[in-house]
Amino acid sequence: MMAFSLRNIVAFLALFHASIVVATLPSCQTCGSPEPSPPAPEPEAFPPEPEVPEPYPPELAPYPEPDQSPEPSEARIDDDGVFDVTNYGAMADGGTECSSAFSAAWHAACDYPGNSTFYIPEGTFLVGPISFRGPCYNDRSPNVEIRGTLFALSSLSSFKSSYWISFKNLQGLTLIGGPEYGKLDGQGAVEAWKEPSCEKSARCKKLITSIDFINVSHATISNITLSNSKGFHLGLHGSKNIKIYNVKIIAPEDSPNTDGIHVSNSSNISIFSSTIGVGDDCVSIGPGSKNVSVSNIRCGPGHGISLGKYKNEKDVVGINVRNCTINGTENGIRMKTWPGDRPSNAYNMTFEDIVMVNVSNPIIIDQEYCPSHKCKSNEPSMVKLKDIFIKNINGTYSTKSAVIFLCSSEAPCENVQLVNINLNYLVPNSPRQGRLNIKGFLNGLQVINSRF
Repeated sequence: MMAFSLRNIVAFLALFHASIVVATLPSCQTCGSPEPSPPAPEPEAFPPEPEVPEPYPPELAPYPEPDQSPEPSEARIDDDGVFDVTNYGAMADGGTECSSAFSAAWHAACDYPGNSTFYIPEGTFLVGPISFRGPCYNDRSPNVEIRGTLFALSSLSSFKSSYWISFKNLQGLTLIGGPEYGKLDGQGAVEAWKEPSCEKSARCKKLITSIDFINVSHATISNITLSNSKGFHLGLHGSKNIKIYNVKIIAPEDSPNTDGIHVSNSSNISIFSSTIGVGDDCVSIGPGSKNVSVSNIRCGPGHGISLGKYKNEKDVVGINVRNCTINGTENGIRMKTWPGDRPSNAYNMTFEDIVMVNVSNPIIIDQEYCPSHKCKSNEPSMVKLKDIFIKNINGTYSTKSAVIFLCSSEAPCENVQLVNINLNYLVPNSPRQGRLNIKGFLNGLQVINSRF
């Protein structure tokens, strides 16, 4: 640390020029900067960038503007451009609500004319709903480094929007934690999971995503742990060119609607080398998603890896799921649409090199998806599922059917290939019948070198 503070220098200069007006800053109380984060590994190159999606997914209500953030205080800056939230009033005591301090530190880092880091040091912080918004100086986001543990407010009444933490309208964001830190706990068990709508239906009335990325591009998210979300743990909406890796997501098997990672209206997304065990889908890929890669994921418990096509939504194109292990889940790989869905398409989907361990429904197409059993329409889905390639699937399952195709009677499934499928029924000495269950219309099914 330098021997002279900014206050000393300003006071010295004022003796020689009385007309200069200076606003002095309090000295740094943290006395130091965090260690630099290790460089992130380079994943495979992204495919060519498709058409930019709309910023909000139609299936979600527009995100309301949060309460007006306080005016940022004067910058407290280390020499390397690190903005520590404790320098803005955040208390690492686990009991003092810190969203105002976090917001002030973010505004200072966002406005800084150089490389900056929004820094959360070790300790426990209680944080209410907060939005980190851009664009920032020179259209470049600060780096975000989380070494502490964040707890959400437990009461649902504290959340006016559908997220706990959001990053919005940012480019070049890097968010990093670490092996023993960078933890975000949504505290869903305290109140949210006990809501009557969660207990009586398949979808909670109010879902709060722990961390949402909205209209974010060229971002990297790594080395964080998300747990016990009130709803989805991590969401990508209207975003592109995103890498997510070395992420751990955990919630009890019976926690409602706690999807691990949900993608919608986003393109060029790569999710890899992560562990996800939740009460719903480990990874859910929604409408408007293009060029999404999911690899080296350990999934379970949960509902597997799902592709869901919602009502009146955009096409889903170019999904690649590979080298994953799915253990003890309700489903393995699943494609689902609702009855009465209007015409649209989901195509060019590949699932390969996947290990199933005691999975209830390893491979399922469900175009009669109605989790609440209260769907108003008895009309068939008009979503066209085609060009589906399922290869090198091995493991065990616990129900009578390893492969279930419930296709639409009006928009038949088309060009489905099952290649090198080797799935063993866990019940010994049982007759091998009914292992392939087909309903509706399917054009162009090929089953090659497979046993289930």
